[in-house]
Amino acid sequence: MGARLDRRGVICALCAFFVWGVSPIFFKALSWVPAAEIVAHRVLWSVLLLLAWIGFQQGFGKLKAVFARPRILALLGLTTVLTASNWLIYVWAILAGHTVEASLGYFINPLLNVALGALVLRERLRPLQWAAVSLAALGVVSRIVMMGRLPWIALLLAGTFAAYGLLRKRAPVDSVNGLCVETLLALPVALAYLLWVGIGEGLHGADKGWALLLLPAAGLLTTVPLALFTEGARRLPLSTLGLLQYMAPTLQFLCAVFVFREAFGPTQLASFALIWAGLALYSFDALRR
Repeated sequence: MGARLDRRGVICALCAFFVWGVSPIFFKALSWVPAAEIVAHRVLWSVLLLLAWIGFQQGFGKLKAVFARPRILALLGLTTVLTASNWLIYVWAILAGHTVEASLGYFINPLLNVALGALVLRERLRPLQWAAVSLAALGVVSRIVMMGRLPWIALLLAGTFAAYGLLRKRAPVDSVNGLCVETLLALPVALAYLLWVGIGEGLHGADKGWALLLLPAAGLLTTVPLALFTEGARRLPLSTLGLLQYMAPTLQFLCAVFVFREAFGPTQLASFALIWAGLALYSFDALRR
C-alpha cells in the first residue's frame, strides 16, 4: 500500500512540474495579448475554479476563517503582491523572448530559499549547502560580468518566489485556500484593469475567437498543477519533492532553446554550469541525508 501511495505521489508531482515546465508554450500562443491582460485573466478564471474546487472538496469554512483573522489576511495581502508580480514578470519574459533567463530564475530559487533560511530564519547550513549557495552566487556574478548588467528577470523571479515562500511559512493556511484568498484579493485590480482596457483600446483577447478558449485555460494552468502538486506533496517526502521540482525549470530551459530558438552561447553556459553545479551539490546533500 505504501509503495502504491508513493508511486501515485510521484506521478502527481511529475505531472504538476511538467505542466509548469511547458507553460511557456501556452503563453507564447497568446503572444499578441499583453502580459498584464493575460495575468488579469489568470486571476479571474483561477478565482472561479478555486471557489468551485474548494466548495466541492471541503466547503467554505476554512476560507471564511481566513477573512476573520486580520493579521493573516494582511500577510496574504503581501503574498498577493509577490504572486502577481511573479506571474507578470514571468509571462512578460516569455512574450519578450527571455525564457532562458526566466528558467535561470527558477534554477536559482531553491538555493535562494536556503540562503534566506540561513539569513532570516537563522537556520544552520551544512558545509555542502554553503558550497551550493556559493556556486550559485558565483554563477549570478559571472552572468552580471558577462552581460554588463543585472540579470533582473532571473533575480526578480527568484526573489519574489523565495520571499513568497518565506512569508507563506508564517501564514497557517493550506496552499489551496491560501491561493484562493490571494486571487480574491487580486481580483478587484484584475477586473478594474480588464474594464479599463475594454473601454479604451479593447481587449486583445477578443481579437481572435480561439483566444476566448485559451484565456480561461490560464485558470486551469494555475489550479490543475496546484491540485496535482498538493497531492504529491501530501504523499512524498520533502526531499523527494525538492529534487523533482527541477523538472519545471529544466523543461522551461529546453522550450527556450529548442522550441523558441532563443540564443544560448558559451558565456551563458558558463553561468548556468555554476548554478547547475550548485544544484547538484544541494541535491547530493539532500539525498545523502
